[in-house]
Amino acid sequence: MDYFVLWALIATLGTWFVTALGAATVVFFRSPNQKAMNLMLGFASGVMIAASFWSLLQPAIERAEAVSQVPAWFVATAGFLFGAFFMWLSDKAVTFARRRASNTSEVSSERVNRIIMLVLSITLHNIPEGLAVGVAFGALQNGSHSPETLMGAITIAIGIGLQNFPEGAAVSVPLRREGFSRRKSFLLGQASALVEPIAGVVGALLVVYVEAILPYALAFAAGAMILVAVHELIPECQQNQKAQPYFATMGIVLGFAVMMLLDVMLG
Repeated sequence: MDYFVLWALIATLGTWFVTALGAATVVFFRSPNQKAMNLMLGFASGVMIAASFWSLLQPAIERAEAVSQVPAWFVATAGFLFGAFFMWLSDKAVTFARRRASNTSEVSSERVNRIIMLVLSITLHNIPEGLAVGVAFGALQNGSHSPETLMGAITIAIGIGLQNFPEGAAVSVPLRREGFSRRKSFLLGQASALVEPIAGVVGALLVVYVEAILPYALAFAAGAMILVAVHELIPECQQNQKAQPYFATMGIVLGFAVMMLLDVMLG
């Protein structure tokens, strides 16, 4: 069973690598192409929304009906809400820390605190994303080795990886503007996703060795992904909505359609 954990580690190392690629834009470009970023963010949010149901919530409900003594509707709802609540708490922690940082009167301290808050906020968001990938691959150990289940886990990793690219750039580019060297900006940008392999392994280990929590863990990952997509990715990709009102929106629709097609066709 340990090789499912290894798969989760490899997948989350892949999502970290995509973050590093995004952070590397600061080395090769003065600033990333905003139009391409918006399309990628929109596509990633569509993938994540579709994956939250077909690859996470639906399997959570089916698994709960098969093995849980608790009603499936309760398992799915409780896990989903807890995942969203976990992400909300992480945002609250960042907001609290940012408010404390703003109380300082020293310009240098404010600059350092801005940098810390930027890296911390992205890092916190990467924890449930790593958990989502780990849970998806860890769920394969329960005899669910079907092509559609494996494809679901892979597409979750791909979706999260796609949205990690602009996140890496979102850290490294502002750091460069703050006066950091290209090398330091890249290193801090990629470091924001180092928690994903750790969280991925933890998530896979939990569902591999504590089978009873699998339905909750799948629903938890869905709740976390929905909150990230709706609260972070969609507003971010709509920044240039006046100039290009449907460009990012078409990315969302396309991402959703591609993920839905893969899951339904393989299912």
